[in-house]
This record gives sequence, C-alpha cells and structure tokens, in this order.
Amino acid sequence: MTIADNDNHANAASTTPALAFFGKMLTFSRVQFSTNDVAAITAQLQTTLSNKNSNIPVLIDSEVEQDLSALVELLWSWGLQPIGVITGLLDAQARELRLAIFPADGKRIERILPSKKAVTQLSQVAASTTPATESIEATVDGVAASAVNTHQALQTSDSNDAALPAETLISVEHITSLIYDQMLRSGQSLNHVGGDLILTNSVNSGAEAITDNNLHVYGRAQGRLVAGATGDKDARIFCQVFNPSLVSVAGTYCLRDNLPKHVINKSVEVRFLEGQGLVFTVMDESQVNKGVQS
Repeated sequence: MTIADNDNHANAASTTPALAFFGKMLTFSRVQFSTNDVAAITAQLQTTLSNKNSNIPVLIDSEVEQDLSALVELLWSWGLQPIGVITGLLDAQARELRLAIFPADGKRIERILPSKKAVTQLSQVAASTTPATESIEATVDGVAASAVNTHQALQTSDSNDAALPAETLISVEHITSLIYDQMLRSGQSLNHVGGDLILTNSVNSGAEAITDNNLHVYGRAQGRLVAGATGDKDARIFCQVFNPSLVSVAGTYCLRDNLPKHVINKSVEVRFLEGQGLVFTVMDESQVNKGVQS
C-alpha cells in the first residue's frame, strides 16, 4: 500500500509543470536622472519622498552615465525597488547586475499637478498637525506622484502623544488621500502613493489614474484605472459610470473587451478576491448615494 501511494505521488509530481506564466500587470514608476551627482540625487529623493517605506518598483532612465550598482543601492536605501533600466547608456551594467532592460517608449504622457493638497483621514491627528503638513509633488517620467511630507507633523504630534488616544497615533504618512477635481484627458496620468485617489471628474479614454490604495471616480471612467498598484489586495475601485479600457487591482487586470457586459456604464465596485480574480459588483442607487455622502 505504501509503495503504491509513493508511486502515485511520483507520477503526479512528474506531470506537474515546473513553472507557469500568468497574465499579471505590474505597475512601475520611471525615475529619470539628468545627473550622476550622488549628493544632488540624494537631496532630490529627500525632498520628493515622505518616507523610506514606499516599496515602489521603479525603472531607471538615465540621460548620463551612472555607477549603476551604487545608484541601485541608493534607491533601495530610500525604499524604492529598482527592477530594471530603460535601454540606453546603462545596458551593459544592467546585464552584469542581472537587471531587466526595458525598451524605450514613444510619446511621453503629460504630468498632472493636482491643485488640491492631500488630506489626512484621521481628524484628530490632522487637527493637531495641519500647520506642519506640506503638499509636495514627485515627478517620475512625466507622471505626477503626490505625497505628504509628514516629518514635521510627526515631530509635532510627539509632544501631544500623552493627550491623544492610542488609536489616533497612527502614522499620517500611511493615511493620506488626494482629491483631484480636473478631468483627466487623453495622454494624462495621475499617480498617487500613500492613500486613496478621489477623482470628482471624468477619466477620458487614453488617460490613466493610479494609486496604491482605493480609487474613486465620480465621473465617467473610460481610461486605465489602477488600484493597489504596490500589491494591496484589499484595494478597491469605485466608479459611477464604468467603461474603462483597462482595470487593475493589485496587479490583476482586465481589458475592456473582457469586462462583463452587464457592468458597462453602470455604478460599479471592483475588488480582488483570492481564487476568483477581479470581481465586478453593480452598486444600487442607495449604495452610490451613501458613498457620495460619506
């Protein structure tokens, strides 16, 4: 009996493929360098990034020669995860370091500079730190990544720790949302890291909205919609008029031609469920109104 079982296990193992490819979309940010001055690069990273725990996968695009090994180490030390380079001056070094080499693309997309500051979602923390928070913009290959500089805010809140309940002492850098009121037009991209991205207008075909948390679109959504860009499988997408060219949550994506027909142009929630992939739910009017009021 034991011998037969072992034989069966061996046969099963022999028929199991050693690997399999799956259709997953990974969202990368491109970091373009115009200098190899380490001090200047470090200063820019310090100004641009609000923390060293963003874990954002990035592509290196350099107009000048770089010490690629040193540059990779520097980016990792700031919480970025370089996975490859854009083909060009750094190809030879990338091969030596076993980094991916990506082809150069054509037309660059227009960066978006949101007119509204990111806002914190914990009212008590926000009230105690509002004077010290400052909205900053991070531009990565023409893609605007909005974050909140919380260093001074956290210093200020340290002095008030004893007066605040424990639940309000969550780091502000992890709970920032961005509200954007303008229409996203074709060729434009809005990329927000650190919280929900809330669009009160439409996303036109050829535009894209990307966030590492939840994405809310209160207009017509026709472009590319990406939530959970850094792998958050609990992220969701909420749209009032759902008709995107591509929708993605935590790297799992669906193209327009494969969307369920009954969700097109409806108020829809999109989420990821393990074992099921993307799940599309049509929200009734009461759910939509509740979401707008909240």
